[in-house]
Amino acid sequence: MDLKKIIESKEAKIGVIGLGYVGLPLVIEFANAGFKVFGFDTDEKKVNLLTKSQSYIKHISPAKIQQIMPNFIPTTDFSLLNETDCILICVPTPLNPYKEPDISFVFDTAEVISKHLKKNQLIILESTTYPGTTDEDLKNILEKSGLKAGIDFYLAFSPEREDPGNKDYSTSTIPKVVGGYTQESLEYALSLYGAIIVKTVPVSSTKAAESVKLLENIYRSVNIAVVNELKMLFDKMGIDIWEVIEAAKTKPFGFQAFYPGPGLGGHCIPIDPFYLTWKAKKYDFNTRFIELAGEINTSMPYYVVQKTGEVLNKFRKSINGSKIIILGLAYKKDVDDVRESPSLKLIELLEEMGAKVDYHDPYILKIPETRKHKLFKESIDISGKNLSKYDCVLIVTDHSVFDPEFLVEHSMIIIDTRNLIGKSGLKSDKVYKA
Repeated sequence: MDLKKIIESKEAKIGVIGLGYVGLPLVIEFANAGFKVFGFDTDEKKVNLLTKSQSYIKHISPAKIQQIMPNFIPTTDFSLLNETDCILICVPTPLNPYKEPDISFVFDTAEVISKHLKKNQLIILESTTYPGTTDEDLKNILEKSGLKAGIDFYLAFSPEREDPGNKDYSTSTIPKVVGGYTQESLEYALSLYGAIIVKTVPVSSTKAAESVKLLENIYRSVNIAVVNELKMLFDKMGIDIWEVIEAAKTKPFGFQAFYPGPGLGGHCIPIDPFYLTWKAKKYDFNTRFIELAGEINTSMPYYVVQKTGEVLNKFRKSINGSKIIILGLAYKKDVDDVRESPSLKLIELLEEMGAKVDYHDPYILKIPETRKHKLFKESIDISGKNLSKYDCVLIVTDHSVFDPEFLVEHSMIIIDTRNLIGKSGLKSDKVYKA
């Protein structure tokens, strides 16, 4: 049967490889739409939890998993790829210690797929990467199967646009950019996503689709770097960057508000720009603007530590020997995601300088081991009595559950990197912005 027809009839079997913040929401959308979905992951713990209708992601409730179970098969058995008609690759694409792309997860996945690839399957890469990954690297690995892309199987790229914790948009309501290796590949991919997403946006090639994702996040990285740099300058000038931004955004045209912070987090903005920087070097081109933005954003945890030292010094204290509690471990408010969180770097820097550092985050009760960090800490409960024991409270994530009045009342010193206290309208000589 024609692939497009079985997609439109929802007889197509979908395989999603990687059941994290990108893959699991896709599984839910396809299963809710009536497709049979195989969810593949190498992490047995994740698969076991899903099999029991349990969730490991805050904004995805167990009820949502329970609802899709009739159409959902979570598994670590990749031989079941043989039973699928469409395969979506949603695996991590981190950086190595030298800020170069680590595409090993994509390549390893492609090797596995190539062993089970069959005619007329559609393979779509969603993992963020550099232009050329899909129609060069991925294609070459898949063709080890003896099948040819665009002839025997179909190939496409569609960048993920997940925003965990965003209540205004979900997987199904965010327009989906799609690029195909061939026109036929594009049409099949558009048909597949059209079954679950309100709007698809076709582009001319997989390279164009890969570049769309990079542009989106480079745009954010550069603009955040500008306000981070201005924050440091305005602090020296005695000007409140937050006040300036609030006033500037009253202009109804020509300005979009971006906000400073303690450093970039999440899987996209701290990482994606360096994918293009690395690829550009193959064309003898230096992306100076992108690299400068990366340097500024990467330096922000160091600025926060410097500011912390200056504030403590006003009270005849030093970082060395001080008890500091970090509020918020997640990389942004109201999520349980610690990927690339600046809090992790801040803990390391402060402890290297001799501070005794604890943290509190209601959504992350224990710090998970990451590729860069092995901190092995657990969230500390905060009561008024407990909070007052710390020399300094460092607000790194502005979770909605944090009560500014409570914090001001019970803290000795507050260093606020997110303007949590300022946004509440409270004014106190205990509070310093960083």
